[in-house]
Amino acid sequence: MLALIPPTVSGTVPEPRNVRITSVNLHSTLQWDAPRFPRGNLTYTVQSKSIYYPGDTYETLGTDLRLPQCDVSSLSPYGIYVLRLRAEAGQLHSPWLSLTFKPMDDTTIGAPEVRLRSEAGVLHVDLSGPFAERSQDRWPLRHYYGSWSYRILYWKRGSTDTDPASASWVDTNHSSEILAQLEPWTVYCVRAQALVPEWNKTGQLSRELCEQTTHNGVTPVWIIVTVLVGSMLVVGTAATVCFFSSFYLYRLIKYVFCPSYIFPEHLKEFLSKPPGAPQPFPPREELLVCDKLTVIAEQSQTLPAGTGDGASRTPELPRDSALGD
Repeated sequence: MLALIPPTVSGTVPEPRNVRITSVNLHSTLQWDAPRFPRGNLTYTVQSKSIYYPGDTYETLGTDLRLPQCDVSSLSPYGIYVLRLRAEAGQLHSPWLSLTFKPMDDTTIGAPEVRLRSEAGVLHVDLSGPFAERSQDRWPLRHYYGSWSYRILYWKRGSTDTDPASASWVDTNHSSEILAQLEPWTVYCVRAQALVPEWNKTGQLSRELCEQTTHNGVTPVWIIVTVLVGSMLVVGTAATVCFFSSFYLYRLIKYVFCPSYIFPEHLKEFLSKPPGAPQPFPPREELLVCDKLTVIAEQSQTLPAGTGDGASRTPELPRDSALGD
């Protein structure tokens, strides 16, 4: 805690007023209000000394300062110091105004950096910092303290539980946390702060981040059944189409390349010879197909006298029969 030490020397220049230290994340600044002095512009000098070494002399942190402030971040964060300040006008100066400063205890822990993302019905919270900046270096403030944790506050957007005292919260020692057991398709808001139990310190709250949860990842039974039946129908239809397409394609290929009609051999031989070659034709007799006809006359029933034994005559038909015909 800051403590003012009564001045031991008086001067003709009025002393500064409302001396204070503003320290956030170990970035510390001594500030004061300028006194009323009608004789001209004032300058200021700031000095420091560690209480662990009472015999040491004061070390000047700033002199001829024209603004009512001085950066004292160069002091080690683990020490305890006496800071003193006075106003100066030429050879005149005010009495020293002193106060004690303990950086680790007096600094305010800033808000951490928060990243929020929604996935599978839960919220992933990633935390980092706050950071202490010294010269060109940037160190996580948790490295300076023996104990460190984060408190994550969350609530449904639009609810009345936005106050840290009434919102839901979870503490974690890690730099990431998963917020589960949330309602799906609901917008949740998140803020976070650092806790240092050993020093009884609570950090500043981060800015509010909101994100909508998604489905919790549990697929309803009716969706599973619908997808399964639909898949079976698609597979069955595709298999049937492929079978009939293959069958008709096979028949087409067979019809084109392996027809069932057998080409005559003599035409094959005829077509296989060059166009100018003499073609063998069958003999003329073979071109004609005819049957022989033999006429046999009917033998006579009566043999006239005088004829030989082996002679045969044509029988004479009876007159009646001839006339009838």
